[in-house]
Amino acid sequence: MRSFADLDRVIGRVPAELVMRLRSIDTGRGSEALHRHQLPALLTDLAYRARIQSITASSAIEGVVVPDAQRAERIIDGKAGALRNRSEQELAGYRKALDYLFQEDWHPLNLGLLLHLHRLLWSETAYPGGQLKTDDNLVVDRSPDGSTTVRFVPVPASKTDAYLTDLIDRYLAAQREGRHHPVLLVGLMILDLLVIHPFADGNGRIARALTNALLSDAGYEVCRWVSLEQLVADSADAYYEALLRSTHDWHEDESDPWPWLSYFVSTLADAYRTFAHRAASDRSSGTKQERVRDHVLRHAAPVFRLADVRTALPGVSDQTIRLVLEQLKSEGKVSPEGTGRGAVWRRIPDLA
Repeated sequence: MRSFADLDRVIGRVPAELVMRLRSIDTGRGSEALHRHQLPALLTDLAYRARIQSITASSAIEGVVVPDAQRAERIIDGKAGALRNRSEQELAGYRKALDYLFQEDWHPLNLGLLLHLHRLLWSETAYPGGQLKTDDNLVVDRSPDGSTTVRFVPVPASKTDAYLTDLIDRYLAAQREGRHHPVLLVGLMILDLLVIHPFADGNGRIARALTNALLSDAGYEVCRWVSLEQLVADSADAYYEALLRSTHDWHEDESDPWPWLSYFVSTLADAYRTFAHRAASDRSSGTKQERVRDHVLRHAAPVFRLADVRTALPGVSDQTIRLVLEQLKSEGKVSPEGTGRGAVWRRIPDLA
């Protein structure tokens, strides 16, 4: 089905559970401006980490992995020098596409924008990006034994241009009308984009990058501070199951969008809950050194890395974490093991 052909029929009656989640999302959206003014240092730190997580997680979903996390971060920061292999090239390409949507005025939303994002995605490789598919494609699941199962049949190559143009026009018209919740409209837009599957490769990454831009454009900017791509990667089975259920019978106008929209709304609601928790933690009583000390002694794993503390305590600098670790070392409460990238800290049990 083409989801925007009859929106009242498709999403005119929102399930009660989703109504509650959408309300929580709108509440979270309302707090963003307050946090932006009161916690600028935290948001700067969260934005940096979310960007890295988004790029690495969205790539990993497609099997594109740079095993060395520190090198992956240098690639994302543009400080890695020569790219060594295809995975590093694709990671750098996704960085370009995501940064274009976050840092540039990417409007208007049109076919040209999608082609440009696809061109950026593949710009560090020899793959010819920026072109719609020329051959019909299938979306398949591959089993460990090598067998494949067709998940769904995308729109034929000959109709891709027309379907994309129609989808974008209908989405923009629905936005202007304002009769349906903007989060549901973004979810439907991404669902139809994935079914059209306009490119020979890179469709998932383009859809996930565009999700961030469309949500931000609609006023839901949590994806700047919490990585939606990481949340998707953490729930990959549910992600694919929701897509499978909502793409069934899409071509016959009989598909059910709610499995996908339920997953989409729930993921965004999770992002806002995560954001609220991190903001509340930053406001909590005690200095940053006290927060690091409490985390290391009461909540960290018995063996942990500095990066683990950094992730648990957004807004706390590495310098502060190192200072506290050295203090705890002098007190005999932790001990370092190893040096360089493999260095870890071990908490010493209190035998008193």
